[in-house]
Amino acid sequence: MVKFERILCPLDFSEFSTRAYDYAQSLARHYEAKLFLEHVLAPMLPAYPSYVYPDMANDLYQDLRVHAEQQLQEFVKARTRNGFALETCVCEGQVTDSILAFAQSHRVDLIVMGTHGRHGFDHLLLGSVTEKILRKARCPVLTVRKPTHNFVVPANGGDPVHLAKILFATDFSEHAERALDYALSLAQEYEAELTLLHVLEDIPPSWDLSTVSADVVQRLEKPIPAEARDWCTIKSRLRIGKPYQEIVRFALETQADLTILGVRGRNALDVALFGSTTHRVIQQAPCPVLAVHI
Repeated sequence: MVKFERILCPLDFSEFSTRAYDYAQSLARHYEAKLFLEHVLAPMLPAYPSYVYPDMANDLYQDLRVHAEQQLQEFVKARTRNGFALETCVCEGQVTDSILAFAQSHRVDLIVMGTHGRHGFDHLLLGSVTEKILRKARCPVLTVRKPTHNFVVPANGGDPVHLAKILFATDFSEHAERALDYALSLAQEYEAELTLLHVLEDIPPSWDLSTVSADVVQRLEKPIPAEARDWCTIKSRLRIGKPYQEIVRFALETQADLTILGVRGRNALDVALFGSTTHRVIQQAPCPVLAVHI
């Protein structure tokens, strides 16, 4: 069974990264994982570099770093619940490179991040940082947008996130099989209902829909361990249509709390491929999306 031991949550203090932090700390508590909270100071580009003295620039950058560290500590104090190990870090450099380097050097198992950066993006676009992380990360990435429905935060200061309904969308490929391990693990940890979904773009008129549906359900449930039904409810569903549209529609109709997708290895996640099903689901899903690489 998959287990997260090291989780990274990049933070830019926007509402999107703040929401992502709620998910990150919830996962850290459930898996007893170590959580890294990283803020990146991007290089400054002065409008008139010839008028900036090195000492002045260094002093200003040091002030920015001190301020960022204070802001990070205040954030942690205000929003962190007990129950997991936490380490904070302020890094300097290009945001994407810093996040990827930190994740690799600390052997991170999962990156949790908001899909909209501090500059704001249209709801049909991903922030450039998030998109690059999704394409280049060596570990699964959980992208968090503001859900269409809110979770109830327990009054006693308990878990800020409860995943009651998890959607796993599969095309029966090798990368989808790997993602199923994560879906089962999360369903067990959160005692969640797990729905297995497959989408067919079209069915020839000569095919019998009931037969096709029965075959799909059998394929969906074949890799599920028998004991899994002891700790979660499992449902199998077939939809007909464009995969990304049906996945997003199903997640919305069922008020899914998390959608899980398997994606091909990072070397194959070029711009053309990433503009397909996975990319569109992350763009438009009404809930967070976990993209699992192999």
